[in-house]
Amino acid sequence: MNNLSNAAAISKTQNHHHCLDCCRPIPPVVLYILALLFLTGLGVSIFILVVVHNALFFIIILFLSVFVAGFLLWNSLNFTRNAAVLFLLRSFPDSDLSLASHGQLVKITGLVSCGSVSLESSYERVAQCVYTSTLLYEFGEPGLKPSDVKNSCFNWRLAYAERFSTDFYITDSKSGIRALVKAGPDCKVNALSIERKLVKTTQNGRVLSSHLRKWLRDRNLPAEARVLRLEEG
Repeated sequence: MNNLSNAAAISKTQNHHHCLDCCRPIPPVVLYILALLFLTGLGVSIFILVVVHNALFFIIILFLSVFVAGFLLWNSLNFTRNAAVLFLLRSFPDSDLSLASHGQLVKITGLVSCGSVSLESSYERVAQCVYTSTLLYEFGEPGLKPSDVKNSCFNWRLAYAERFSTDFYITDSKSGIRALVKAGPDCKVNALSIERKLVKTTQNGRVLSSHLRKWLRDRNLPAEARVLRLEEG
């Protein structure tokens, strides 16, 4: 079994401190440059439209602005879901293991089955897993009111992380060959799965559910009522 919990905590903490990437995946400098270019182009296009009575440049500026704005919006909405990486991976064709050579990088799509060791998810207790991830976030940065929870994603702090992977088998859908994938101890794993939100408490809740309290106590975490978000995948 490969313990990825420390890597998950470091990654999430870095994302929280580096310009709060969950809300601003585009660097502010880039936004300032794009805004300056847009205003400059808009001013020049309006000048040409008024003086020369040619609207072509103005239409081009509007078209480019809509295209760039759409790209920035898509990037912001899909940043936390690794949409760009998944899109790139899906663009590669599936490999045929019967034709693959030793050391070749392959992409395999097929049925996954557990190896000698299977995992169980931490909160929902789902068995026969090859990868599990449970993340607990707390809200409560100093100087902020509970009413800010709905309006800000800057203040969710990763309080606890459990991530494990293990060796598993995958059956190639093209050739039918069953291959062992090493994801256990001492293996480097880059997981792209997205955790599903299971629990989200509010400032109005006075008592946490019994199952959540037990889960927190089993991990030596405070079990008093507070604003929490638990995700698992």
